[in-house]
Amino acid sequence: MAFFLEVLLGGLLAGVMYALVALGFVLIYRASGVFNFAQGAMLLFAALTYVSLVERGLPGWLALLSTLGVMVLLAVAVERTVLRPLVNRSPLVLFMATLGLAYFLEGAAQALWGAQVHGLDLGIEDTPLEVGDLLLSTFDLFAAAVAAVLVIGLSLLFERTRLGISLRAVADDPLAAQAVGIRLPRIWVLVWAVAGCVGLVAGLLWGARLGVQFSLSLIVLKALPVLIIGGFSSITGAIVGGLLIGASEKLAEVYLGPLIGGGLENWFPYAFALVFLLIRPVGLFGEPTVERV
Repeated sequence: MAFFLEVLLGGLLAGVMYALVALGFVLIYRASGVFNFAQGAMLLFAALTYVSLVERGLPGWLALLSTLGVMVLLAVAVERTVLRPLVNRSPLVLFMATLGLAYFLEGAAQALWGAQVHGLDLGIEDTPLEVGDLLLSTFDLFAAAVAAVLVIGLSLLFERTRLGISLRAVADDPLAAQAVGIRLPRIWVLVWAVAGCVGLVAGLLWGARLGVQFSLSLIVLKALPVLIIGGFSSITGAIVGGLLIGASEKLAEVYLGPLIGGGLENWFPYAFALVFLLIRPVGLFGEPTVERV
C-alpha cells in the first residue's frame, strides 16, 4: 500500500508540472478563443532569456525582473503585429498565426542566445523527502506550491475582477465586447503578458529539471491531454487534468508496463485523452458552445 501511495503521489506531483504548461494555453483560449500553439516557444524563450542573463553576470532577481519585462514587451509586439491585423478572423487563421509565431520565437531565441544546452539551478535540490513511509520529491513539492499560488491568483483574476469579466466577454464575442466599450488591444496585451509570465514560471521549473534546451518547447505536447481532459477554458480544469494525467501515466507504467511492455508513460496519456474525448468532448470543466439560430 505504501508503494502504491508513493507512485500515486509522485504522479500527482508530476501532473502539477504538466498543469503549469497547460495554464498558459487556458489563459489565451479564454481571452481569444484560439489555441495558442506558440505557448511552448514562449516557455522556451522566457527560460532561455533568464538563464542567459544569469550566465552573463546578472543577479537572479534582476534577471527575473528583466525577463518579465521582456515577456511584456513580447506581448505588446504580438498584439501589434499578429493579433491586431487579424481581428475578427476565424479561429483557424489565428491558430495558424500562432503556429508561425512559435517558429519565429524559436529562431529568435537561437539567434539571440545560441543553441547550446544551459544548466539551470534554482537552489532547490531534487532530493527525496520522507513523509511517514513515503518518499516525495522536494522539487515536485515546491512546484506544487508554485502552481497552487498561480491557480489561486488567476482564479481570482478571472472570477472576481472587472478585468476577468472583460476577458470572458472578449472570448465569447469580440465584436459585442468592443461595442460595449471593451478595448480589445489592451485585453489581448494583458492576457498575453500574463501567459508569458506563466510560461516563464513553467520554463524555469522544467528547465531546472531537464536543462534549458530547444526540446523544452516540446513540453507543450504533454499539455494536450491535460487540456482535453480538463477543458480548454478552465483554470481548475488544467490542474485537475494535470493531476489525472500525471497519476494515470505513472500508475500505468508501474502496474501495466511489465505486462505489455515498457514505454507506456510516453503514449498512455494520449490514449486516455482520446477515450475521454469520445465520452465528453468539452472536458470535465469545459463549457459547451451554445449557438442560437
